[in-house]
Amino acid sequence: MLPSTDVPTPEPSTVDEQAAAVRQAVTLRRRRRTSMWTVRIALVVGLLSIWQLAATYWIDPFFYSKPSLIWHRLADWFGHGTAFGSIWEQIGVTLEEAVAGFVIGSLAGVLLGILLGRSRFLADVCAPFIKAANAVPRIVLASLFVIWFGLGISSKVATAVVLVFFAVFFNAFQGAREVDRNLVDNARILGAGRRQVLTSIVVPSATSWILASLHSAFGFALIGAVVGEFTGADRGLGLLINNAQGTFDAAGIYAGMIVITVIALLAEWLLTIAEGRLLRWRPPATGHRPRAADLIPLTRKEFR
Repeated sequence: MLPSTDVPTPEPSTVDEQAAAVRQAVTLRRRRRTSMWTVRIALVVGLLSIWQLAATYWIDPFFYSKPSLIWHRLADWFGHGTAFGSIWEQIGVTLEEAVAGFVIGSLAGVLLGILLGRSRFLADVCAPFIKAANAVPRIVLASLFVIWFGLGISSKVATAVVLVFFAVFFNAFQGAREVDRNLVDNARILGAGRRQVLTSIVVPSATSWILASLHSAFGFALIGAVVGEFTGADRGLGLLINNAQGTFDAAGIYAGMIVITVIALLAEWLLTIAEGRLLRWRPPATGHRPRAADLIPLTRKEFR
């Protein structure tokens, strides 16, 4: 007689217990998320209230401004425009400069980082030059770029590129160095060429390192664009902040900072979504992988 192939079904009590456990876990997760956002909102409201009261009774709002004045400045910008045109035009110009610098600087950083990461000789040759370039305070290059490229978009893009490049380069370099050597050797034994090893093993393995650096890189791109506009421009958010400084408009400075912060947070959210989709194919990592929250590029172990 053949053995029975019927699969025993779990007891109803077991199914009910599992469903109850799932529901409890979902409820706890929702409660935790609600509590987290409640505390965050309470902190923001509390800080703004303290600032408003302090500016009303104890400190001079001419120098420190206050939330109500900043709100009125933002409402005026988005409702009636700025002294230099529509606020959306200023945001668009700054975004164009930041995105262009982000793309160019990221591509250059990834390509050069992987190239030097896979070539010990080239890394040893270029090490002192890259370290020297990284030691230069790159913000001051904005003035030089204005002289070279003028007050147009090119000088702002150049400033953004030099800020983004090093943030991406060091992570791409380290990611290329951290590739499993045994995996590369096995691929070569099986007949894989240099290009196949690079595209099939090195680049996918370094992807998490590169994506981790992109989160901070876009912030650097925004900084480069705003600093370039602050140095000399006829449009952009940096020009609005510079004009507010020249007219002692503290509310205008804070308003410009808030707009830039919102742009950076939206970009961070989009990059997080893109990172999750690009890394969906990867199995759970058992070793160390750089997190998206790591906002500081690797600078201590560039060249070993």
